[in-house]
Amino acid sequence: MQVLPLGLWLDLLGTFVFGLSGGMLAVRRELDVFGITVLAVAAALAGGMLRDIALGATPPAAFADGCYLVAALGSALCAFFGHRLIARLNKPVMILDAIGLGLFAVSGCGKALSFGLDPLPAVVLGILTAVGGGTVRDVLVAEVPRVLREEVYALAALLGALVVVLGAALDLNEGWTAAAGVAAAAAFRIVSVWRGWQAPRAPRSR
Repeated sequence: MQVLPLGLWLDLLGTFVFGLSGGMLAVRRELDVFGITVLAVAAALAGGMLRDIALGATPPAAFADGCYLVAALGSALCAFFGHRLIARLNKPVMILDAIGLGLFAVSGCGKALSFGLDPLPAVVLGILTAVGGGTVRDVLVAEVPRVLREEVYALAALLGALVVVLGAALDLNEGWTAAAGVAAAAAFRIVSVWRGWQAPRAPRSR
């Protein structure tokens, strides 16, 4: 039995979780099965596609490997049939979004480092991977993307990507580093919403 690489596991998990967040948002907006599928697939695949295009890794993994589309469609089905169960969570879209944010920040930064990028561009690409799917999802339902709102969002992705860069610099175990990065980003995002933290704003002119 072939063991899948860590980066692929992170990508597929992030794809499924972000797809589930998109599907649940579609259910909340009372969209039909087609709308649920579109929103789930867009949220699931957009961030990774942006990352791969930026890296010149074409065709993007979402098109080169059918597992990504299967994961995205599977998330849509789970949202369609299991939304009542998932909705028992407190703020399910936010929690799923936070977990997906961490997974994609880590996988995006890790893939960028594996392509030979320096730490700073790798961090930027990790953030882009993390916020891309959620941005497309929010735009499709006419919401201001979360990355532009009051709640801390991109900062959580930044934290996850920084953990990956630090782990690589210290030559720490890749698996434990990835787990720590995902946990740090997701926890920071969830706590920021719970505590009402906001990113700094420019002072208003009089």
